[in-house]
Amino acid sequence: MEANNFIEEIINTELGEGVCEGVHTRFPPEPNGYLHIGHAKSLCLNFGTAKKYDGLCNLFFDDTNPSKEKTEYVEAIKADIEWLGFKWHEVHYASDFFDEIYERAVKLIKDGKAFVCDLKADEISAMRGTLTEPGKESPYRNRSIEENLKLFTEMKDGKYADGEKVLRAKIDMSSPNINMRDPVIYRVLRAHHHRTGDKWCIYPMYDFAHPLCDSMQGVTHSLCTLEFEDHRPLYNWVVENTGVAHKPRQIEFARLNITNTVMSKRYLKKLVEDGAVRGWDDPRMPTLTGLRSRGVPAEALKNFCEAIGIAKANSEIEITYFEHFIRDYLNAHAERAMAVFEPLKVTISNFPDGNEMEEFDVNPNDETAGKRQISMSKHIYIEQEDFALVPPPKYFRLKKDGYVRLKNAYIIRCDDVILNEDGSVKELICSYVPESRSGNDTSGIKVKGVIHWVNADDAVDCEIRKYDYLLKDAEYSGQDFSERMNYDSVHVYNGKAEPYLSSVQEGTSFQLLRKGYYKKVTEGDKLVLSEIVSLKDGYKPNK
Repeated sequence: MEANNFIEEIINTELGEGVCEGVHTRFPPEPNGYLHIGHAKSLCLNFGTAKKYDGLCNLFFDDTNPSKEKTEYVEAIKADIEWLGFKWHEVHYASDFFDEIYERAVKLIKDGKAFVCDLKADEISAMRGTLTEPGKESPYRNRSIEENLKLFTEMKDGKYADGEKVLRAKIDMSSPNINMRDPVIYRVLRAHHHRTGDKWCIYPMYDFAHPLCDSMQGVTHSLCTLEFEDHRPLYNWVVENTGVAHKPRQIEFARLNITNTVMSKRYLKKLVEDGAVRGWDDPRMPTLTGLRSRGVPAEALKNFCEAIGIAKANSEIEITYFEHFIRDYLNAHAERAMAVFEPLKVTISNFPDGNEMEEFDVNPNDETAGKRQISMSKHIYIEQEDFALVPPPKYFRLKKDGYVRLKNAYIIRCDDVILNEDGSVKELICSYVPESRSGNDTSGIKVKGVIHWVNADDAVDCEIRKYDYLLKDAEYSGQDFSERMNYDSVHVYNGKAEPYLSSVQEGTSFQLLRKGYYKKVTEGDKLVLSEIVSLKDGYKPNK
């Protein structure tokens, strides 16, 4: 099968040589928070690889750290995966295998390959050595097998306090790989587990549980991000020394990093707890539930992950590249509509009384979408920024004694300007050119400016929310997240929208002409138009 990345090249070789008979992957989140956009790459890789090779992909929850894990996060992760359209083969938890993992640790002790250590965490760290100096062996390293078995049983039975004793693998304190210098594989931790309750007061470390759980699930290829590359020798050591029958292979790939984006589950959790955002599903959040809440199409996210590909070296992707895929998808699929963010009233003095219906393209990029009707009267709203008392050079919107075309309607001329006491513009008095109707213009008047508008007679009030990035841009990249926070990332407008927007299905996406892509939301009796992505494409593809 044709390979699209280095992982598929490895799989093709192994299938060809008979190293494995099929492909079985797993997506392994820890349920200590909500998934973010960085997890989408791993999701697409694990589920996509299994699908390509007609294999299987499990959903596997690494719940070995109960103090930070919740059932809420488990359910949220499942919902995110279903939103992306992936289907798992089986759901497993590390806690499903706690009994067997414990027995594998006992086997290591019996084989003289693990020992109970009384050193504290800081003492273990101090004796681990450096990249250029070997570590020092624990004074407890040569305890007898009988004593280690007795102490490990007492750890399990709750005789010792948290941190009082740990179980360490006995490997090599002079190994050039620090991860192999007698790593801790079990610790005492009294924390209520979201699935096993208080059954256990000792829990396996991730580096010990991970390879065992992969093996017990029948995983053939354990696909991990690049920070686990240095842990691979320990992964292989556990597989080789615990007596498991099935031997999976770990392969590392570069994680996804995006400019202007918080890519830390820990810090995202802090934003929620500190009230900096309204929750995990805040539209500014890069969580998958936040992207879904914002209105980002699942297909756009998957297209983005496919386009960035799978590499061995870490890199940072421009946020504008991701936005390009959102915009590209919505441009093809979203309906068009009109809304005015900062309304300026316009009276068209010579327009007939009543409402006239104009035709409006539902989506000019979709021939099957057809047209719908919009109404126009002598009272309309335009954007304040589409009129200038003192226009700058090359200003093609409306000005005194100037002409502009109303989208899908007529050409109008500004005849008079009514000002407030402070000199700001209160209202425009205009006239329209009857012969200039869109699609049937015989007026002979040439105008360069086209602006959007809404009919004041039937416009509905709406709250329009426009978003900026949570993090300041790349020039701040050397600073901590807390120093890069953008505290002015939501801008709210009290606007006017055509009534069609209040009647369509909740969550419908629109291109608001000349403004951007927005999602329809209803909060109580209030119509909210929430920005998905701007209209301007900041991504510049290489020519």
